[in-house]
Amino acid sequence: MLDQTIDDLAGVSGTRAACAALGRSRATYYRRRSPAPPRPWRGPASQPRALSAVERAEVLGVLHHERFVDQAPAIVYATLLDEGLYLCSVPTMYRLLRAAREVRERRRQASHPATVKPELLATGPNEVWSWDITKLLGPVKWTRTAFRRIAPPS
Repeated sequence: MLDQTIDDLAGVSGTRAACAALGRSRATYYRRRSPAPPRPWRGPASQPRALSAVERAEVLGVLHHERFVDQAPAIVYATLLDEGLYLCSVPTMYRLLRAAREVRERRRQASHPATVKPELLATGPNEVWSWDITKLLGPVKWTRTAFRRIAPPS
């Protein structure tokens, strides 16, 4: 509505005077009068130096090779450079492993079974006893007294 009033006054006194009289900035007036056309959506652009699918498969094949399967990508990179072979950088190796959901501890590690709590079963009186140490507040501030209680199961 204010822009329409400026349009009407601009024919009589000019745009600058009309904007000054109504307290509107000329930049705001012109920006609202002709908004920029919306930009077309282009989608994510691929990097020109990105590895091709064949090169990515080759790097993953080297990382999965029996010789390198338990080594970090930095060590694989250094070993390949010593042999005169450059496939990609260390961050690219990590990026490829992350895309394949393989960024984890790559060494073979033993898995230990969960510790089983012993279950004591008493079939008669005085067969199973339990104990605990309870720390109670002592006579002086910040001190504790250990109280040991040994009791037969009830």
